[in-house]
Amino acid sequence: MTETPPACTEQDHAVRMDRAAREAAVVGLAGLLATPGPDLVWLCGYRPAAATEHLTLLVLTADSEPRLLVPASERPDAEEAPGAVRISAWKDGQDPYAAAAGLLRPHGRYGVSDSTWALHLLGLQEALPLTTYRPLSTALPLLRVVKDEHEVARLAAAGAAADATYDDILSVRFAGRRETDVAADLDRLLREHGHSRVDFTVVGSGPDGADPHHRTGERAIAVGDMVVLAFGGLQDGYGSRTARTVHVGEPTAEERRVHEVVQDAQQAAFEAVRPDVPCRDIDRAARAVITDAGYGDRADPRTGHGIGVTTHEPPDLTDAEDLPLLPGMCFAVGAGIHLPGRFGVRVEDVVTCTETGGRRLNGASRQMAIVT
Repeated sequence: MTETPPACTEQDHAVRMDRAAREAAVVGLAGLLATPGPDLVWLCGYRPAAATEHLTLLVLTADSEPRLLVPASERPDAEEAPGAVRISAWKDGQDPYAAAAGLLRPHGRYGVSDSTWALHLLGLQEALPLTTYRPLSTALPLLRVVKDEHEVARLAAAGAAADATYDDILSVRFAGRRETDVAADLDRLLREHGHSRVDFTVVGSGPDGADPHHRTGERAIAVGDMVVLAFGGLQDGYGSRTARTVHVGEPTAEERRVHEVVQDAQQAAFEAVRPDVPCRDIDRAARAVITDAGYGDRADPRTGHGIGVTTHEPPDLTDAEDLPLLPGMCFAVGAGIHLPGRFGVRVEDVVTCTETGGRRLNGASRQMAIVT
């Protein structure tokens, strides 16, 4: 199990909440409303014990201190959150939306967490019919994109756990077992190495690996198969995701060549990472290597996407995304080739953009491993 990085401090959360409130004001919002989910955890560090129908609402505005409205029964837990907020509680029998209305402007336009229950949004609209709301994914799409040093450290720890999982899976028998069996091993190993949640364990053997959207199935893995492994989840609140490709027994010359092309493409994409470079250039760097090798029409549909308190967030590393990279952004950088009916290859690491270029947060070998 990897060592847990230091926890985010009260000051870390204060900086995040202040920045979020100011950015909301810049785009013309009266404030930002965060409900249970990744936004609430990231902003003030509060994670309710369980998702319920009871309203929990963080209110951030540029001209007042952070306010957190919680059910009275959950106030003691909320007071333990690392972020410094002024807590208000509503009691059983009280209208929680009336309580929330006292914290909002009656004509305000607010950004609201994408994970907000419709029940709560409708309740707020009924209590304050002249308020309007925008999802944070469109109002402030880059809110959580740039990570601080604590976040990068946690992503690196999650990446190290994923690396250890990959190293361990190489000693597991593949031939004669189902894809689901190997996926179960990946799930178990991720948890043994410290993950609290496993989001995906994709095992694509032989022709299954030729589908970039393959879902692990019941196919029996055979000697001679190329096997794509993609897996990740959450550890200490931050995500991991990685992909490697192994071969059961000795590969053919063609299989080796395809894997080398993918390795080179992923390396080219990694080397293209630096501040102010558009996201599309990372995708194009990988795609150019694959196209030059004659596999352009078999490349993965995109190079990667952001990662943080969830395993999938902005920015997208696609040919259509012109957003420039900034120091502190963290994202998956991968490359793949998929030959329908035959086999596929995928190599992917989590990378952070620094002032001078890219830094890998995965360190497992990218060479094609031979398994039994």
